[in-house]
Amino acid sequence: MGHFAHESAYVDDGAQIGEGTRIWHFCHVMGGAVIGAHCSLGQNVMVARNVRIGDHVKIQNNVSIYEGVVLEDYVFCGPSMVFTNVRTPRSAFPRNTSAEYHETRVRRGASIGANATIVCGVTVGEWAFVAAGAVVTRDVPAYALVAGVPARVIGWACECGPKLRFEGDHARCAECGRAYRRDAGGAVRRVEG
Repeated sequence: MGHFAHESAYVDDGAQIGEGTRIWHFCHVMGGAVIGAHCSLGQNVMVARNVRIGDHVKIQNNVSIYEGVVLEDYVFCGPSMVFTNVRTPRSAFPRNTSAEYHETRVRRGASIGANATIVCGVTVGEWAFVAAGAVVTRDVPAYALVAGVPARVIGWACECGPKLRFEGDHARCAECGRAYRRDAGGAVRRVEG
């Protein structure tokens, strides 16, 4: 089956694109980028060279994935959200080599809301949920729901999306029934039963 790229999209030689991936209007995928299977790139998405994108990733309209960004499987990037890859950008002093880019990693299943900004060098944990408009300046724990400028933990999210309601150190999703436990250090993890 291969992948689909709209006729207005540019896919440079050397880009690797997985089976079933769909690349829509006015996108640009640079050579050296690796995009997994069954992904969706909305209108006007740019994927820089050496970017790594896992399987089943959904990137909404007007998002640029710069070199140094790694998106693991099942990541969701909302419309017009922003990644950076240099901490101290200056036009007069370009920092545009791979050695100067700071890795930003978005772990499996995490969602980033519309117009959020992810400052380079952070990790967004598994199944974390970044609210629309948030500015992430430090690592986000797994399952955390973060919001604000700068983003702060305001709760915890289930793998299926809704906010979890903890009773003591335990929570069960009201929608899907998945169970979670909070440890003494505050970290949340999914548990069986």
